[in-house]
Amino acid sequence: MHPNRGFHWHDREAMLAFVGDVSFAHIFAQTPDGPRVAHAPVVVTRDGNLRFHLARSNGLARHLEGLTAVASVAGPEAYISPDWYGSDDQVPTWNYMAVEAEGRVARLGEAELVALLDDLSTEHEARLLPKKPWTRGKMTPGRFEAMLPAIIPFELTVEALRGTAKMGQNKSAAEMEGAAAGLEATGRPSVAALMRAFAGAKA
Repeated sequence: MHPNRGFHWHDREAMLAFVGDVSFAHIFAQTPDGPRVAHAPVVVTRDGNLRFHLARSNGLARHLEGLTAVASVAGPEAYISPDWYGSDDQVPTWNYMAVEAEGRVARLGEAELVALLDDLSTEHEARLLPKKPWTRGKMTPGRFEAMLPAIIPFELTVEALRGTAKMGQNKSAAEMEGAAAGLEATGRPSVAALMRAFAGAKA
């Protein structure tokens, strides 16, 4: 994560909520075939672990059980022009939020796979309301079950959680507002809103 301690994020519940909101991770591990990365939707369990599934043919899937892996989840990010700060001798930078979850990975069974897939679709279909939610009950009988062997479910037991929230906290309130206004004017309102929230927390 970012070496500047001023950007470190320590609130475990907030970081897990962030992971659940983004719901998509890059999963890294060292395998006998060399370093590998997979990209997968994730679900945060009640006890704060991460569940995900990979295609059986994925180069990481056949090695992952028992390994220590890192799941990296990235959130809003944006280039920051030094012109926006309104002060001299500034340089370009990038503002972003990210969380890394590190821990051992265990393979799950078929019942847990079904529950994981149901949890994923339920959570994300709810975000599409008022659209009527999709459920696997809409599929031809037997089709869902026939597709299950193509994927493998896993759970990463989170042993370390590291977060970065780099939103210009090292700048003055006026500089942060200038950058937020610049972001807003160039179509990045989500990062602008986060900058203003962090500026408010500093005040």
